[in-house]
Parts: sequence; structure tokens; C-alpha cells
Amino acid sequence: MTPRPKPEHPRKDAMKNRDAPYFPLSLDSLRAIGGWAADGAERALPVFKRCANSDPRPRAAIEGIRAFAAGGKRAARLRSLACQAHAAARETDPPAAAAAARAAGHAAASAYTHPLADVQQTLHIVGSAAYAALALELDGLGHSAIGDAVVRLLVQQAPPAVRDVLRQMPARTPRNSRLAQLLYSLDSTIRARS
Repeated sequence: MTPRPKPEHPRKDAMKNRDAPYFPLSLDSLRAIGGWAADGAERALPVFKRCANSDPRPRAAIEGIRAFAAGGKRAARLRSLACQAHAAARETDPPAAAAAARAAGHAAASAYTHPLADVQQTLHIVGSAAYAALALELDGLGHSAIGDAVVRLLVQQAPPAVRDVLRQMPARTPRNSRLAQLLYSLDSTIRARS
């Protein structure tokens, strides 16, 4: 009896054919995404500063992505700033402040969005905005209307490059966690804009 072949994992199939899942992605697009991501993270930074005012890491990450968005180089230092902001999030309480630090980390990481048609890459684009909305929502006693209002505002402010790059990637699907809901709302609403 011949053994049944194992089904191939879709991601492994994509990696075998490296040309298929990639799309063109310019530095100008990454700069526009980074500037927008920095704007979102900046909204939540006061939440972090109230809890850990002496920790400069999230602010440094936002300043780093702003420098890149303004024409600076995409250097290893920017990746390091993103990691440091995420470390600040892990070391910070309450959850609202940690989410604000994550927003800064995702903003800096947006410069490293891969031109890969993979839903996980959408986190590089909308992650900063989602974490900023979550931080402000949690800071507002968990009222979802606050996070929803931040999402609406950031969608309105999204430059065309954000929409254009998102449309090159698979859409996020609805999930149960509040963060996943915010990510889905950002992704689907930005995609739908003309």
C-alpha cells in the first residue's frame, strides 16, 4: 500500500516559489507608513509617560521612525529602537502603558515591512495604530467607544500608501480579542477607502 502524500503547508509552498508572494514596495511607501504609524503611537505616548516617565525607549522609537519617514536611512538602529520599545512594554504596568509602548515599537518596526503577501505583514502596517487605540481605550476604563474613535480618526489620517500596501496583502479576519478586533477594523476600513 502506497502511503498518502502529506499535504503541503501553504506557507512552505509560498517559500518554494519566492516570486509569487512578493510585490513591489518602495522606500517612499515605507516612509509614508512609518510617518502615519508614528502619529498613532504619539497619541498613546502620554499614557506610557504617566507610568514610566523616566523610560525614554518608546519616545526614542517614535523619534527614530519619524527620522526615517523624513528621509533618514533605514539602519539597524531603528530595528534596535523597536526592540527596546517592546522591552519597555514587557517591563511596564498597567496594560494601557504597555500597549502604548507596543504602539511605539510597532511604529519603528513598520520600516521593516516585507513586501510579502502574508497577513502577518499587516501587523507591521496597522499594529501601531491598533496598540495606540487599545492603550487609549484601556486608559479610559476599557470603554470600547474610545478605541473605536481612535481607529476612525487614524483611518481618516492614513495616507494612500497605507491602503495601497495593505491591498497587496491578504485581509485580516475577525477574531475575538479586543486587539484583534482593532486590527481587523483598521485593516478592513482602510482597504475599503477609495
